Amino acid sequence: MSNNSLMAVSPIDGRYQKQVAELGQYFSEYALIKYRIRVEIEYFISLCNIPLPQLEGFNKDNFAALRDIYNTFTPENAEEVKEIEKVTNHDVKAVEYYIKKKFKELGIEQFSEFVHFGLTSQDINNTSVPLSLLEGIRDCYMPLLDEIIDILKGLAKEWENVPMLAHTHGQPASPTRLGKEIYVFVARLEEQKRLLATVPYSAKFGGATGNFNAHNFAYPQFDWNAFAASFVEGTLGLKRSYPTTQIEHYDNLAALFHNLERINTILIDLARDMWTYISMEYFRQKVKAGEVGSSAMPHKVNPIDFENAEGNFGVANALYAHLASKLPVSRLQRDLTDSTVLRNVGVPLAHSMISFRSLKKGLGKLILNEAALDRDLEANWAVVAEGIQTVLRREGYPNPYEALKALTRGNAGITKESIQEFVKGLEVSDSVKNEILVITPQNYVGK
Repeated sequence: MSNNSLMAVSPIDGRYQKQVAELGQYFSEYALIKYRIRVEIEYFISLCNIPLPQLEGFNKDNFAALRDIYNTFTPENAEEVKEIEKVTNHDVKAVEYYIKKKFKELGIEQFSEFVHFGLTSQDINNTSVPLSLLEGIRDCYMPLLDEIIDILKGLAKEWENVPMLAHTHGQPASPTRLGKEIYVFVARLEEQKRLLATVPYSAKFGGATGNFNAHNFAYPQFDWNAFAASFVEGTLGLKRSYPTTQIEHYDNLAALFHNLERINTILIDLARDMWTYISMEYFRQKVKAGEVGSSAMPHKVNPIDFENAEGNFGVANALYAHLASKLPVSRLQRDLTDSTVLRNVGVPLAHSMISFRSLKKGLGKLILNEAALDRDLEANWAVVAEGIQTVLRREGYPNPYEALKALTRGNAGITKESIQEFVKGLEVSDSVKNEILVITPQNYVGK
């Protein structure tokens, strides 16, 4: 760990920096500047392609050089923009001036007033941020989530026939299969992935108050709404919101954050279940040479990966909830509260990805302890009472639920022998008794 990371206030830039370093390409200050430049350049190119009368003479062979401004953009270039910002005290205006400087270097300075032509800062911010989210989630977040789902699918398949005592309300309940309980999380996550794919990455693009006032005044002959839809949806690959105020509504962004929060909530549920199974000795954990489980107790192998995942998921969800509830609210046609909040969109993603990696590590350490699962099943013969009373109901036996309740409820001494003795004393046919007598906690697992 470098001295810089040791001095970081946030753990995602300190202790966990290596785990989420790739997010710097999407959500850092450098990345935001780069995305803004990309939008500004693509907007200028789109104006050339209309073409505006004053841009008809622009040589389209220059498009590649213009795109190189953002394709080859470096942190050192970002420092140049930040130096300009020290003078402008305006981050988007600094980007505009930086691009105009590049136009001069390319010998096309006469066209530079069409950089940021007719736009307000939010036309750039409200396209750059959703674009960074779309690409950051696609490139960094989703592959990790898919890995988690694939690991769970593998474990569900491996353990599909392993019987396990279920617990409802913390009490022994009708047995289940371990693989099925793992697959419950697969199904939940895949449903949230499906919903996530339906949430548009929406963007605002329409001038100072969303009406293209300046554009329509300068060029009333053009359909600027059609242009905006083509630019935002065709060129940038986002969904254009219309009509808007000066800013994006953020309603779909709120839906995105709520969706990501639900994914985390499902995985918190998984982490807590795994933690509990470990505490019940259903799983042991692989030990790595040199690792210490406790500073005082040498024997400890703590479920720290699941605890770390749960903690970081909680931090992420607190931020997702704030982003989702704050961003769609803005006074009148806009206030500035969204600006500083938007700079944090990568933070909950970072904490989520830290959790994903902790979960992967924890799941990879699990060693199934079938003896412990069988021990608990054998110690809880009372759980077959449900099956017995259901067969007796089928046969019209009087008050079967009450009979089994009297036998089993609150009775810690129920064993195989006491169940069999009860069944043999029932006034039913031998075939029904034989049907019931084959039931065990190990095979009463449903399908």
